[in-house]
Formats: sequence, C-alpha cells, structure tokens
Amino acid sequence: MAHNTSKKSANSAKKAIAKRVAAKPKLLSGGNPQIAKAYGDAPVQAFIAAMPGWKQDVGRRLDALIVAAVPNVYKAVKWNTPLYGIEGQGWFLGFHCITKYVKVAFFRGRSLSPVPPVESRQKEVRYLHIHEDDPIDETQFTAWVVQASQLPGERM
Repeated sequence: MAHNTSKKSANSAKKAIAKRVAAKPKLLSGGNPQIAKAYGDAPVQAFIAAMPGWKQDVGRRLDALIVAAVPNVYKAVKWNTPLYGIEGQGWFLGFHCITKYVKVAFFRGRSLSPVPPVESRQKEVRYLHIHEDDPIDETQFTAWVVQASQLPGERM
C-alpha cells in the first residue's frame, strides 16, 4: 500500500510540473512576461514566445539582429527581462514590454554613437522605444549592438 501511495505522489508531482511548464507565463504590468531567472537561449525564447501581440515579432527580430551582430552573445532572463552580454564581461543590452512599446535598454548607451534617443534616470543607460507601427532601423540598431558589445558590460 505504501508503494502505491508513493507512486501516486510521484505521478501527481510530475503532472504538476508538466502543467506549470505547459502553462503560458503570467503577463505582468505592460504585458511583460514573467519568466523565471535562467541562463541560455531557451529562457529568452520562452520570454519572446510569451510577449503579447505585435511585441512578439519585435522580440524575435531584436533577438535575430543581436545574434547576427554578436555571434558569441551570452543570454539570460533576469528580473523578467532578456539580457544579452559577453560571458564573463557582463551585460550590454536588455529589453522588456511596456504597455505601448518595447523598451530596449543599452546599459552603456551614453557611450554609443549616435546616442540612443531616450534618456534614463541612470547616467549611462539610454533607451530605444519601439512602438507598434515603428519600423526598426536595423542598420542603426545593429551598429549600436556591435558598439555596446565591445564596451565593459554591467554586472547583474
């Protein structure tokens, strides 16, 4: 009887895990997906897949541009934000969903040329806001990514 009970407990635990994995991530304010902290491409792809509506296409395109510009890019999701960096050197970029746009943060943005358009309360950080009907200037974005990847990264 004890063996049967432990088998049922194990099956229940497996089903609970499978249900959590299959469930769509909760969307936080602004539609930002809640993804557990993890390193690598898989959690970043899970974040992008959970981005709502048109923002998902923006996330896919940003990820593809970053990977093309920095083939050895290191990825993670921390604080419900996909981060991109150089392993052992820190993070140079992250993005997340805001209600009406996708906010791209360049952690050393004041050192980029030209400087990304949106100021931050943090001295070095600059933002790029991408709204639904905004085309991404892929040439400029890629230039910023390349420059940012060559600067000292943020330790987080």
